[in-house]
Amino acid sequence: MDAREEALRQAHDHAVRWLASLSHRPVPARASVEAIVSALGAGLPAGPSPPAEVVDLLATACEPGLTAFPAGRFYGFVVGGTEPAALAADWLVSAWDQNCVMRAAAPAYAAAEEIAGAWLLDLLGLPAPSAVGFTTGATMANFTCLAAARDEVLRRAGRDVGRDGLTGGPAVHVVAGAQRHMAIDLALRYLGLGRPDLVATDDQGRIEPEALREALAAGGRGPAIVVLQAGDIHSGAFDPFPEAVRAAREADAWVHVDGAFGLWAAASPAHAHLTAGCADADSWATDAHKTLNVPYDCGLAVVRDTAALRAAMGLHGAYLIHDAQGDPVDKVPELSRRGRAFPVWAALRSLGRSGVADLVERLCRHATAFATGIAGIDGASVLNDVVFTQVCAAFGDDARTDRVIDRLLADGTTWISGSRWRGRRVLRISVSNWSTTDEDVARSLEAMRRAAAGV
Repeated sequence: MDAREEALRQAHDHAVRWLASLSHRPVPARASVEAIVSALGAGLPAGPSPPAEVVDLLATACEPGLTAFPAGRFYGFVVGGTEPAALAADWLVSAWDQNCVMRAAAPAYAAAEEIAGAWLLDLLGLPAPSAVGFTTGATMANFTCLAAARDEVLRRAGRDVGRDGLTGGPAVHVVAGAQRHMAIDLALRYLGLGRPDLVATDDQGRIEPEALREALAAGGRGPAIVVLQAGDIHSGAFDPFPEAVRAAREADAWVHVDGAFGLWAAASPAHAHLTAGCADADSWATDAHKTLNVPYDCGLAVVRDTAALRAAMGLHGAYLIHDAQGDPVDKVPELSRRGRAFPVWAALRSLGRSGVADLVERLCRHATAFATGIAGIDGASVLNDVVFTQVCAAFGDDARTDRVIDRLLADGTTWISGSRWRGRRVLRISVSNWSTTDEDVARSLEAMRRAAAGV
C-alpha cells in the first residue's frame, strides 16, 4: 500500500465513522476554535509527516468541532445533506482532479455538465435552449445571471459593457421586492449596480405586481431588470409570477428569478403550481447543494439567452483551446473550478424523476409536521400562511422566543436558528436534508416543547 492509498483508507474510515454518528450525536459542535487549534498544532513542523498520520490527526482533532450539518436534525440556514451517490461522486472529483474549463481538456466533465444541465431544465420546467452554468452557490448564480442581464439590457440601449464599461453609460434600473434575499444586494454590488429600488410586498414577502408596475413606470423607459423570488427565506412564499412578469414585460425589463431552494418546487407535481409563470422569466438561480443535496458547494445559473450569458462570462486566451460549441468556462465567472456537474449528474441519475419529486415532497411533509406540532405548543404561533420547506414561529414576545432558541441550542438535540422577520424575533426552520426522518422531526419537536416549557 503506497502513501496515497494509505491516506485515502484513513480518510474513508474516518468518514464512515462520522456519517454513522449523525443519527445520535448532538448537532452543535462540542469544541471551541481555540481547542481545535491546540489539537491541530499551531506550529509548522520542521520536516515531513506521513500522509496517513496527517489525515488521522486532522480527523481526530477536528471531529469535536464539527457541527452535524448533514444530520437529519439540522434545520438552520437551508443546509442540505449529501445524497449517497453525490457524495461518492464528489470523492471521485477530488481523485480525478480535472481542470474543467474546456471541452477539449476535460471531455468527461463537459459531457456530464451537458447531460445534467438538460435534466435540470426538464425537471424545473425551464426553456430547453437555456444555458446552465455550475457556480459556487446561489450568490454567484445570481451574480452570473444578473451580469448577463446587465450587459444585455445595456446592449439594447446601445452600450457595449465589455468594451466601454459602465462609466458614462445609461443607468440600469433594478427593481426587487422589499423582502428579497441579501444575496441579490451583494450580487448587484459586485456588478456596480448598487442597491435595487425596493417595492412593496405582502406580509409573506410576495411582491405586489401593481407596486412593481408603478416602480418601473417611475424609472422611465431605460434599461431595467426585475428580480423576483421563488421561495422567501422566512415564509417560503413565491412571488405571483404571471402578474409580475407581465408588469416587467410592459417595461421591456429583463426578469430574473432568485430560487435558491424554491425553484425545486417545479420538480414536484404536488407543488409545481407554486412556480406557475416562473418559466416566462429570462434567468433563474438556484442551488444543488440545498434541495438536491449534493456536497457543498454547487449553485446553478440558468439563462434563456445563451449568447447573452457567453457575452458576459466568456473568457478568451491564446493558450486556451476553444470549442465552437462553447466551453464550460463560457457560462460562469470562475476560470478554474471543480467538476460540480459530476455530483449533480450522480444525484439526478440516482434519484430519477420520481425520486427528485419524492425528495421535494418529503421535505414539504416534514415542514408541515413542524408547523402542525408547533401550533400545539402553548404560546407558540406559526407565522407563514403556506408551508413549503420553511417554517417561521414565535413563542410569544421576542425575549421568550430568544430563550427558547438558546435552550434548544444548549439541549443539542436539534439546531434551529433565530432570525428577525415582520418586526419580531422568530425561530426559523429550514427543512432541506434528504436524510431527515419522521423520528428526527418528532425528536426535534419534543426538544422544542421542553425548551418552551422551561421558559
